[in-house]
Amino acid sequence: MHDPRDAHADGLPISPYDLRRATESAARAAYDWIGRGDRALADDAAVGAMEARLAQLPLNGLLHIGEGPRDEISSLYHGQHFGDPEHAPQWDLVVDPLEGTSYLAKGMTNAMAVVGLAPHGSLIDLHPVRYVEKLAVPPAARGRVDPAAPISERLRQLSRALGKPILDLTIYVIEKPRNKALVEAIHEAGARVALYPAGDVAGALMAVTPGSGIDALMGTGGVPEGMLSAIAIRAMGGDFMARVDPQLATEQQAVEAADIDLTRWYRLEELVRSDKVAFCATGITTGLLLDGVERRGDQELTHTLMIGGPAGHRQMLTSWHKRS
Repeated sequence: MHDPRDAHADGLPISPYDLRRATESAARAAYDWIGRGDRALADDAAVGAMEARLAQLPLNGLLHIGEGPRDEISSLYHGQHFGDPEHAPQWDLVVDPLEGTSYLAKGMTNAMAVVGLAPHGSLIDLHPVRYVEKLAVPPAARGRVDPAAPISERLRQLSRALGKPILDLTIYVIEKPRNKALVEAIHEAGARVALYPAGDVAGALMAVTPGSGIDALMGTGGVPEGMLSAIAIRAMGGDFMARVDPQLATEQQAVEAADIDLTRWYRLEELVRSDKVAFCATGITTGLLLDGVERRGDQELTHTLMIGGPAGHRQMLTSWHKRS
């Protein structure tokens, strides 16, 4: 049986079992801010806790996607180096210490802390893009759904691949104004929509997990969440594709200046060019994929999903922590 604590078995510098300390720390730090209406303080708590833990890991890596550029933030910024600065980075990290910041502040579902790891240089650089349209489907539909096709045709292809009538398909979509036309098209085609205000990483992972009740994820969301999903799905055997879809005027101008093709769909193997990856997510508020942090007396309970290596080993870990 594969031991999640054995990094070398998967060719990784550290195991997902070690990496999860960063997501657990961020989740526990953010817990105090659930439902308190202050997204900034919630995010600050998660960022500080995750950065401190990452700095303690025996990892020579570069933060490929963090909280923002160095000239705007001081912690977990794009390009931040972890490990020995005298040596070139061997690994790239993508982090989201608090996915679903505004919804955690409202006490809502699906908030979690997430970290992804891949060999240095193996992750696509989508700068200056902030938003991408995404499609995630399970292993049985890998390579069998054309993301550029109209929604009705995508659903027909997915129906054939999964052997399910369109009427029985459930598509996970983030509830945002930008996805309104998508939702209408899915309904018009006859499929169900699972609308959630946050959590497209959770939705993408559920989409590639057979028996989860979610058959695909569609819609436009953030690049960090998309890359975290791609890292996990690279190991899980499903399929994930993304198309640049700017939502802000400044982003549109930057994308045009960079001459980025808005019609191109990037394949999973282009987004993440290695299967030597690790992924960890710890729930903060309870959602479809993970239970949230729970306090019982002087103990805290966390629920973490760990994925690692070419074989796509997956484990759910429930941990008890002594409250400090």
